[in-house]
Amino acid sequence: MTVTTSAATAPRPALERLREAEHLVLDLPIMGRISIPPPEQLAYLAGIGTLVALELLEWPVAVALTAGHLLAEAHHHRLLQGIGEALEEA
Repeated sequence: MTVTTSAATAPRPALERLREAEHLVLDLPIMGRISIPPPEQLAYLAGIGTLVALELLEWPVAVALTAGHLLAEAHHHRLLQGIGEALEEA
C-alpha cells in the first residue's frame, strides 16, 4: 500500500510551525504579504520610538539599542532553528 501526501496535507517542519506562531502575516491588496513582529517586540520598538520622540533618548543611542535588540532576536531564531532541525532528525 502506497501512501501519497499532497503539499497541503504533508506534515510541516517544526521550525516552520514555530515561525508562523511567532509572527502575524497580513495579506494586503496593494502591499502584498506583511509580517508583523510579536507584540513584545513591537512594544520594545514603540518604547524606543517614544523616548526618541520625547527627546529623552538621542537617535544614535536608539539606533544602537534597536540594532542590539534585532541581533539578539536573530541569535534567538538561529537557536530555535537548530533545536527544530534536531527535533526533525530525531
